[in-house]
Amino acid sequence: MFLPLKLSSDGAPAAGGGGGGGGGGGGAARREWVQDLGNMNLACLLQRVLLVASVRQIICHSLPFSTPEEQVEGIKIGSLSGEYSPPYQLLGGGYLRVDEETGDLFTTEKKIDREALCPSQEKDRDCTISDDALVGPDQEVVKITVVVEDINDNAPYFETDEIHLKIPEDAAVGTRLLLDDEARDDDVGSNGEISYHLEEAEGVLLSFFSVALDRSALELVVEKELDREAQDEHRLLLVAVDGGVSPSLSATVSLIVSVLDVNDHCPQFSSDHPQTATVPAGASRGTAVCQVQATDRDLGPNAQISYSFNPQVSEKARALFRLDRVTGEISLAVDVKKLQSSEEHLLKVVAESPHCPAALTQVTVYLQPVANLEPSIEIKFVAEYKNQTIVLRENEPPTVLALLELRDTSSIQAVLSLEADSVPFTLKEQAGNYLLSTSKPLDFELCSDYHVTVVISEAQGTQIRGRKVIKVAVEDVNDNAPQFQQLHYQAEIEENNKPGVSLIQVRATDADSRLNGEVSYRLIQSPHLFNIDEATGVLSASKPLDRERQSAYVLTVLAKDQGSPSLEALVSVSVNVLDLNDNQPTFLNPHFVFFVSESIPLLAQVGKIGVMDADDGENGKVVDVRVLNKNVPFAVDVSQLSLRCTAEVDREKQDRYEFLLLATDGGSPPRSSTTSVTVFVEDVNDNCPQVILPSSNLSCFTVSPSTSAGSTITKIYAVDSDSGMNSDITYQIVGRQPAWPRLFEIDRRSGNITLVGRLAGSDEGMHHLFIVVSDGGKPAPLNTTVWINLLVNETLEQCHITNIPQYLSQTSEAPVQPPQEPVNEPVQQCTEPPWFILLCGLGMMVFSVCMFLAATAICLRQKQLMQQRTNSRENHELKLLRLQK
Repeated sequence: MFLPLKLSSDGAPAAGGGGGGGGGGGGAARREWVQDLGNMNLACLLQRVLLVASVRQIICHSLPFSTPEEQVEGIKIGSLSGEYSPPYQLLGGGYLRVDEETGDLFTTEKKIDREALCPSQEKDRDCTISDDALVGPDQEVVKITVVVEDINDNAPYFETDEIHLKIPEDAAVGTRLLLDDEARDDDVGSNGEISYHLEEAEGVLLSFFSVALDRSALELVVEKELDREAQDEHRLLLVAVDGGVSPSLSATVSLIVSVLDVNDHCPQFSSDHPQTATVPAGASRGTAVCQVQATDRDLGPNAQISYSFNPQVSEKARALFRLDRVTGEISLAVDVKKLQSSEEHLLKVVAESPHCPAALTQVTVYLQPVANLEPSIEIKFVAEYKNQTIVLRENEPPTVLALLELRDTSSIQAVLSLEADSVPFTLKEQAGNYLLSTSKPLDFELCSDYHVTVVISEAQGTQIRGRKVIKVAVEDVNDNAPQFQQLHYQAEIEENNKPGVSLIQVRATDADSRLNGEVSYRLIQSPHLFNIDEATGVLSASKPLDRERQSAYVLTVLAKDQGSPSLEALVSVSVNVLDLNDNQPTFLNPHFVFFVSESIPLLAQVGKIGVMDADDGENGKVVDVRVLNKNVPFAVDVSQLSLRCTAEVDREKQDRYEFLLLATDGGSPPRSSTTSVTVFVEDVNDNCPQVILPSSNLSCFTVSPSTSAGSTITKIYAVDSDSGMNSDITYQIVGRQPAWPRLFEIDRRSGNITLVGRLAGSDEGMHHLFIVVSDGGKPAPLNTTVWINLLVNETLEQCHITNIPQYLSQTSEAPVQPPQEPVNEPVQQCTEPPWFILLCGLGMMVFSVCMFLAATAICLRQKQLMQQRTNSRENHELKLLRLQK
């Protein structure tokens, strides 16, 4: 803590006003105060330097990391161990987790979504998450910053379903139209860069258009000449593809280009021109003669046509006939008198349109003369007569249709008969009239209309005097059920289809007419995944299908006519769902854990890796499973889906391995997934105990003869890199020199060497103990030997030896062989770097605390001295004031 320097209100000690004696006293007090102030500033400066030195170890640092977004739980991001020592602890939480011992940073079950973390951030800025960590024994605060790298997890999207454009058909090649409806992509970098191309929505792509990006503006470019009369609308798919590579994602929108008409066609008469027309004798004014019609392939005002007579038409013809300028209908302008001979008139008609040359056709009109009176037929009785037609329901037995009366106005007697091909009808004379009847039931489906020709001929000859055609219409009865064109339909569809996609069209025909032949369709007892159009029979999938749930469907379609009563027919439709690679390989365990011995041989099996894919065929075949992490002594045997050891493992170097497995299927494009694996290395007794104390076989300890019995003389300290029972160390004396008396013993567990009894004068001298250090490994422990050299002497000076005795095997305590190392070579010492680092860290901490306490004590002492001097000065000034008074 800092102790502030307090000054008086004017920044200097108060001085008394008065005589010279008072001024002298005040000057001495001021000089004393200035000296105290200098001492105090020096102490505070020292305090600040010590504080800076003590707190510099807790200054917050910032460590940068990076990770792709959307990672699964347990993915390693980085490690704090490269910069700081354990333990480690995160102050925050949520997206990150730290291993308290190793300092490795991992993702958590809360996935990191860059678009959710930084929804409104500019795309050229990094999206980061931050956290604070306490590291090291001093609990230093470290700022952790993780840059979230973008992955291609967002497809482009359009804000509209359809884009409508209009363009005149005379637009030149290369004309560009701006498309305002560009796609968007929430990703950044190359994953958010969008390119465009066109696809034909239906039919073959004719390449009339292309798209181009010009200075970030999307334009439609005309590539071929347009013709509205050939195609007035172009339906295209505008495809937006992002720049991702694993894989790229796309979106589509319907682009409908309407071609606007221009006046580029002229009127034309059809091939059935010129034509002829006949006007009967005695026709009245307004009677229609014929109609001429020209066509213009343009639309609207561009297709307006006006008709007129050619100037070459005679004045007489102009007086007889009238031409409608809009419809092209030719009619009589006056009543036609009864002519004795026929007349012929040639009418030339012109069709005109703005900015077009005239089209010409001609009509030949014949005016008929008055004909001689001939015998005629009058229909007196008809079963049912509509629009000059006899109507009869089908399937009726032989029925009388009409009573025919012959009116013979000539001088020649005539009779009626049917032409030879007038079947199935009969004509029978009765009481001077004739009965027209059917000879058998009529079938509408065979023939719905008949033209019965009645011939008028001379009774005594074969000369025909006239004919009359009688129309007979057969009325339909609902006597035919719908019939499907196939006995069974089959359809195929890829799974994950868009709702409403068409599968197949079933078609049933009905030989009946009108409502009796109108067929409607519906599905019977079918799942709600399918619909059928009642009118067209088009079967569609109303929802996306999933092959992994059901790969085939059998639907029943009912076709029903509209007759009364209605008739029906059934047909079955088999729908096979084709597989798409929409399922990634799935590991049977989200996290595999295996245990192996550190003595595992190369290529030995560590464990089975269970993985499956719900797709079919190559899409469901797992073709590759591999280890993602480098420098891991394991690999996957794909043929047997087992994890095998590819290198030696040493528990003392690394007791566990954590890595990721990647499984890939054979689909196109392939899909993959990952899982985490932890392999624990089990210990094998492959390390001998290492003696730390004493540091050498030549070490020597001095023992005073006055040492009391039971006292601890020295201690053996040994470590073993193995674990468990393999590192359980025991100590045993197996040899002594001199062999008797046995003055010293060792504790088997602690390694403490104690004095058994009191020392006598004869015990003075050097005592050598040969000790075996053993671990608890099975089936056979490992041993290390060491010499303990004890000098019993009154002087406590440090003893020195240059050699050790040869191992003596006369004692019964010798179960092991003597040491193989040279007599002058010390036992292997422990120089593990973590112990050195730990001791250095503890020393720095102790030093910092001591310096801080020393600075605090100095400042407190200075404050106390300053207060005492201030009080003394005030007393001195009071005395001066009294003396002055």
